[in-house]
Amino acid sequence: NFMISDALYLFPDMPSRVSALAKATKQAAATFAQLLDPEAQTKSLFESDAPAEEIAATQPDLVLLKSYMRESVGMTLEQLGIPVIYLDLETPEQYERDLKTMGQALGNPERASELWAYYRDILNRVAKGTEGLTDAEKPHVLLLQYTTTGEEIAFKVPPASWIQTTLVTLAGGQPVWVEAAQGGGWAVVNLEQIAAWNPDQIYIINYSSSSAETVATLKADPQWAKMPAVGNGQIYPFASDFYSWDQPDTRWGLGLLWLAKQIQPERFANTDLQAEFYRFYEDLYGLDRDAIDE
Repeated sequence: NFMISDALYLFPDMPSRVSALAKATKQAAATFAQLLDPEAQTKSLFESDAPAEEIAATQPDLVLLKSYMRESVGMTLEQLGIPVIYLDLETPEQYERDLKTMGQALGNPERASELWAYYRDILNRVAKGTEGLTDAEKPHVLLLQYTTTGEEIAFKVPPASWIQTTLVTLAGGQPVWVEAAQGGGWAVVNLEQIAAWNPDQIYIINYSSSSAETVATLKADPQWAKMPAVGNGQIYPFASDFYSWDQPDTRWGLGLLWLAKQIQPERFANTDLQAEFYRFYEDLYGLDRDAIDE
């Protein structure tokens, strides 16, 4: 799972300590893993549904899994005598807890504290920037995932409890989809519902292709062009690099800063996203400027 791997590589000496990874996903996981660990492709690479016995065959000292994998994989690993740590890494609160857990397991609690200080600083800055906003000053925001299966196109909204909804709220927006997203996964919505919500701003996510190209396509669609947000130029591709910044990946702090600057531009006019981008990759991953620019 790239969300675990990306968090793991925030700690030093991981190229020499990681013996196995999940295979690349559609979001360019292999490319980023190779940037952080030149030997990534030579290590054991597991499919997302690899059985516990296959994982155990690599004789790991420790396995990190998402919490929902306990019954399907983790319990068998435990029965085989292999230590397992379960991580959520889904919300800011869980990030603080799980970074601490990882720091203890890796013998580097100091680094865990440094990492959380980075995220805490962003949360505090955004909270200060949005302090005192009235509901009237918070635009109605719609965040949509665009997916395609064959020729079928679908638009989905995230659950109310997921980080995408949290980021919009923290950034000074009002997520319009909350009442329709009380389940446990992305919920499909149709154009009639999107139009009925009549959001002030729309953010598009495309995990398998270019969100910018998707936005360009939607702008050219007559049905979408009728929506006030689109007509006012208030439809945006969510920021991304190797991965989209809306996810509970290590980039969620960048996503929050970017979104705050989009939703409340006057209050975050002094936020330098270029500087934040360099800070993230230099301070958290130890990359040099040439590698970051490339």
